[in-house]
Amino acid sequence: MKKILSLAILFVATVLFASCEKDEIGGTATEATAGDWYVTVTAVDDAGKTVYEDADLFGLGRIHMLTFNTSENVADKMYVWDNKAFWNFKVQTTCDQKALTFSTNGAAKNETGDPIDVTITDGKILPGVGHQNNGSPADSIVFYISFSDDTNPAKYGYSKYKVSGIRYSGLTEND
Repeated sequence: MKKILSLAILFVATVLFASCEKDEIGGTATEATAGDWYVTVTAVDDAGKTVYEDADLFGLGRIHMLTFNTSENVADKMYVWDNKAFWNFKVQTTCDQKALTFSTNGAAKNETGDPIDVTITDGKILPGVGHQNNGSPADSIVFYISFSDDTNPAKYGYSKYKVSGIRYSGLTEND
């Protein structure tokens, strides 16, 4: 009887221990390119030369934006959203998780409700190239963007905007 009781206790303990194991939670299909970013926006000419610095350009300063997977959760599509901080845009791009690149491949429909087209070109994620305020390395993001309703380029002599910055670290010292 003592042997049966010991085996029963061992069995119950094994079942309880096994049920407490955590399941491995996987990332999204766009995990390599998705993130929170602190970026600045500059106006550039066709050659990519800065025409207006961030301080001169609408007084934006550093803004928070997001890149994230679509509801399809596929590796070759993601959203780029300015979090209503720049032009109020949210646009779907194509992306390459191995090359860490993204673009709209021409004009794409803005999905925030504003009836404009958005074009993103030459988007790249550069692992470890940026630096946080505390000096630690950070992933960097850079891309060019233009908007179908934007009259400023023709008026002020530039052709598009360059958006560049670093991945949000989550540490207060880097904000």
